[in-house]
Amino acid sequence: MTKPHILQVGPYPDWDEKPLNEAFVVHRYFEAADKERFLQDVGPHIRGIATRGELGAGRAMIQSCPNLEIISVYGVGYDAVDLDAARAAGIRVTNTPDVLTSDVADLGVAMMLNLSRGMIGAERWVRDGSWATRGLYPLQRRVWGRRAGILGLGRIGFEVAKRLKGFDMQLSYSDVAAKDYASDMQFVADPVALAAGCDFLFVTLAASAATRHIVGRQVIEALGPEGMLINISRASNIDEEALLSALEEGRLGSAALDVFEGEPKLNPRFLALDNVLLQPHHASGTIETRQAMGKLVRDNLSAHFAGQPLLTPVI
Repeated sequence: MTKPHILQVGPYPDWDEKPLNEAFVVHRYFEAADKERFLQDVGPHIRGIATRGELGAGRAMIQSCPNLEIISVYGVGYDAVDLDAARAAGIRVTNTPDVLTSDVADLGVAMMLNLSRGMIGAERWVRDGSWATRGLYPLQRRVWGRRAGILGLGRIGFEVAKRLKGFDMQLSYSDVAAKDYASDMQFVADPVALAAGCDFLFVTLAASAATRHIVGRQVIEALGPEGMLINISRASNIDEEALLSALEEGRLGSAALDVFEGEPKLNPRFLALDNVLLQPHHASGTIETRQAMGKLVRDNLSAHFAGQPLLTPVI
């Protein structure tokens, strides 16, 4: 049986590369010096695209592959895939939800704890001798018993909520509608009102044109100079200019961020701030989860080419 030809947009861990190459004829887009010419040469042969959430597949790439049938995304986010172009061409799209949910929630809670208790600065305080020469580390802020808001109570948001309950926190959330599985949490329809009523605001909603900059100046101002913003969703959900200005001017207390516009080349203004915790978009970055994500990418591709139902379809 002839192996289907697929376009690999970005590199995967070594444990994924071998089985991917065994199952398919893989064309490595990310290694091409002249990517436009590369697509002209291999595009007509491509039946599937294996990509990553932040890389996606744009309209030009999709249109360069006239026989494309499926785009399999390594990641839960698929906002970088041109879904309109995919729908118009009858192309299926899959992602890798669920397998990364708990790890992403873990990192969000860990960032809250880390930044609230000043753990990075405290560790440095010990290492540089300040503990011995300057005394006790400056007092920080508690987490337990405080108020947390969750913007987007999907899979990841719900897992964050489960973890926060262990800290006896008052929990509220915003979403397109109240969720029947969250009857013990307060539903607040307006994100600005949600921010005004919490100390910690977790952003966990899926990214789309409708959610772009949903956390803008009004939400940030409502969270206020004692509030903390934690983003483990997509950078586009935050107005970075409004965020940076508020952090610099003290109108927002702090922010813990795993995603950025233009990453990995983030705005250098972040690097000058001491009230932010910066992470390299690695909320799903555990060996176990990345192995499960890679397998799900391949399983979706294999299911499609075998004429079987997709495991995790987006469209």
